[in-house]
Amino acid sequence: MKIYYHPDFREHYAYDPAAEPGRLDPALALLKSKYQLTEPRPATREEVLRVHTEGHFSSIEQDSLLCHTALLAAGSAIEAAESACRGEHAFALCRPPGHHASSDSCWGFCYFNNIAVAVRHLLHHGLINSVLIVDFDLHFGDGTANIFQNERAVTFWHSREGSNRRYLEILKEDLKSFDADLVAVSAGFDRGVDDWGGMLTAADYEEIGSLLNSFARAKCENRLFAVLEGGYNHQALAKNIEAFLKGLEG
Repeated sequence: MKIYYHPDFREHYAYDPAAEPGRLDPALALLKSKYQLTEPRPATREEVLRVHTEGHFSSIEQDSLLCHTALLAAGSAIEAAESACRGEHAFALCRPPGHHASSDSCWGFCYFNNIAVAVRHLLHHGLINSVLIVDFDLHFGDGTANIFQNERAVTFWHSREGSNRRYLEILKEDLKSFDADLVAVSAGFDRGVDDWGGMLTAADYEEIGSLLNSFARAKCENRLFAVLEGGYNHQALAKNIEAFLKGLEG
């Protein structure tokens, strides 16, 4: 398992809950003793423009620190995706999140759509032919859904189910009907019992990881990567990421 993380993700690039100082610190402290940490490169303008319009890019570019951090987040997703293509699970411990960013607009603490930039990168270079995007964030990844709504190569999954057992049952059942070359995960942890959603436990996140790991091994030649989205209780975020990655490791 590779963890893609850059020290600049700790910079206070904006005034929103995802950019709150110290948000990643507990998770970093837990993960750096267990996994190999790799510093990602920033995404290039060309890579981002495969998803976003020139106008949108230019609007983000007006704030140099924000743009720098957002490009690093997109770059960490690309490198995690490339690692997945080599059969090694990877996780981008990054911010800002991305799944509320559409081609020409954004909201919800997102600027560039990290998961979409990474998936489009793989498709553009012919590294895969089909992708299953699983978004288990509390909030619907409207940006991701908008970007890929007309692309048959991409299947997008999100459930608003409010009970933890039913949520896991739906994911398990739906995975049986999917086929893809790779799994891309928008890993938002704000559905947690100690976060905004008040629903999923650390054990539930471990089970999600286990279900996705089993799917990737059975149908995708072990190709899976995940990118951090939401999660705003710092200590709970660390615990839940750790549990999810444990599940991914089988």
